[in-house]
Amino acid sequence: MKDKILSFLKSVLETLERLWSGLLHRAIVKEQEIRKSYWALSAATRARIRLVTICTSILMLGIVIGLAVNVNRPVKLEKSDKSLKIEKTGAMELRLQGVELNPDVYIFQTAVKVPVPVELNVPGRLAFNAEKSKVLSARAPGRVERIYAFDGADVNSGSPVVELYSPEFISAQQEYLLSSKMAKVLEENKTMSDLLGDARITQQAAANRMRNLGAGEGEIKSLEKTGKTQSNLVMRSPLEGIVVKRSVEPGSIVNAGDVLVTLANPKELWFLGSIYEQDIRKIQKGQTMILRSQSYPDKEFIATANYIAPVIDPETHALLIRCDVENPDGFLRPDMYVNARLKIGDAEAVVVPQSAIVRIREMRYAIIKVAPDTFRRFVVKGYDLDGKRFAVTEGLEPGMQVLTDGAVLLNDRFAKQEE
Repeated sequence: MKDKILSFLKSVLETLERLWSGLLHRAIVKEQEIRKSYWALSAATRARIRLVTICTSILMLGIVIGLAVNVNRPVKLEKSDKSLKIEKTGAMELRLQGVELNPDVYIFQTAVKVPVPVELNVPGRLAFNAEKSKVLSARAPGRVERIYAFDGADVNSGSPVVELYSPEFISAQQEYLLSSKMAKVLEENKTMSDLLGDARITQQAAANRMRNLGAGEGEIKSLEKTGKTQSNLVMRSPLEGIVVKRSVEPGSIVNAGDVLVTLANPKELWFLGSIYEQDIRKIQKGQTMILRSQSYPDKEFIATANYIAPVIDPETHALLIRCDVENPDGFLRPDMYVNARLKIGDAEAVVVPQSAIVRIREMRYAIIKVAPDTFRRFVVKGYDLDGKRFAVTEGLEPGMQVLTDGAVLLNDRFAKQEE
């Protein structure tokens, strides 16, 4: 049995030797073929192959070294402790441990109470002063021959606006000429002094008729001097202002009473404001208001109350107040929406820039520093002073460090922590 096993192992070894010899011979043949192929290549190609081989060897060597050496050293990461506390009142306290705010971006000021005016806000709009506006209307039937001033044109008192052909105006001129000639004849004949008085009355009545039709004193004197009638009646502006609206076109036929143009002075306006029921007792005629417009936020305009409506508007439940507005430079325009402020008293408040107030829907918030790394946001109450400052009447106390610049940025941190 033992001899059989030895004989079997010997045959296996001989077989393995033959296989190894065959494989070795094939490898040598392949190597020779590769060498022949390699040397058959051009010198430039062989150089590129050597370069690739060297790079691959260096890369493999680096991988082996990296596996052999422990490079995963532990790194200590400092995690900032950010916490947010929400109080029952809705105030929030945010702690930014290890975080230092940039003093060039986040600026704090010490809260100080100062006297400020207590003002009543009155919303409203502007309109032309109806007492200083005029309408030119046809005082007799006629035809529009010419228009001198179109919509928006500047006019002076006495400057021509519309020229009309009117038979009644021609008739009034002829009547005036006849009565004037009659009066001159009677003046020369002193024996008919009784008729002279009647002629003078007729002459004056004809002049008044011309005035009622729209003729000026200069036209009446020119007619008496030259004795020549004018074919057309020139309607002149009774005030200095602009043409607000033109209601006729050249060639239009008009009747007595038809509106030709509407004139107004843009430097004399009215402010029409609304006072709510709870504030009615605070307003009186003669009070002075300060107007502000979004078009000119840095300018103030003076308005004086001249009329308070006797009844409440049933739709808005507000009381109409009307004020005369000083507009010497013409910055304001009719139908502009403006806000009027009426001073009704004095109080003490912490005045901060508008940038210190964070507005979220209808609420107003301020942020203060309670510790080097702790900040508190809470609701404040107050009112706008002049578009640049805000008077805080409730919420801030003297001595608090109020964030005046960068409040919106820090508020974003509050919002992220709240989420």
